[in-house]
Amino acid sequence: MLVRDYMTRHPLMADPDMSVVEARRFMGENNLRHLPVVGEGKRLLGLVTRQTLLVDPGRLGSLNVWEIADYLSRLTLKDVMVPADEVITVGPDVPVEEAARTMVEHRVGCLPVVDENIVIGIITEVDLLAHLAEMMAAGVPAVRVTVRMPDVRGELAKLVTAVSAQGWGILALGGAPAPRKPGYWDAVVKIRGIAQKEVVTALSQVEGHEIVDVREA
Repeated sequence: MLVRDYMTRHPLMADPDMSVVEARRFMGENNLRHLPVVGEGKRLLGLVTRQTLLVDPGRLGSLNVWEIADYLSRLTLKDVMVPADEVITVGPDVPVEEAARTMVEHRVGCLPVVDENIVIGIITEVDLLAHLAEMMAAGVPAVRVTVRMPDVRGELAKLVTAVSAQGWGILALGGAPAPRKPGYWDAVVKIRGIAQKEVVTALSQVEGHEIVDVREA
């Protein structure tokens, strides 16, 4: 599960001389929130977002309405873009979870995907959320159970063994540290084609495990 598998390939891009007015229209027409700015050979020069296209009122000072219109008409992406050396990027062979960690760490909504500084794609928070939904089989009818267990070796194997012993197949499986419960891990398992009551009965017998949530999802 690498960035190259979930990124948008051949994303729409812009020339640094595109006017801010034109870029706003272009992004609106194409429902874009992020737009890489590239030069010859798709070399990354910068990045603009809907936020960076908002003109700081302080720039306008005491200009009259005609002067403001003229100023805005001459403003180009190279005047407002985040320059390439400040843009957080990612390579195509990076695991998606590392891309997600990078976005959280830097509080950015997208990562241009580059290969030797050539833009080959873009991955956004929406792409990563879509990946999470796919991993956890969101929208597929099944019993979804959250099981809390000690965060020690072998506990997840006990859960999987309990499911397998019933002859059930696992549709999706994920996990994370239990919130506000140090030393414990919450595993989420989705099982299709089995009644919720049967799942609860079987998994309640696993020693040291606690079912903290169960639902049809």
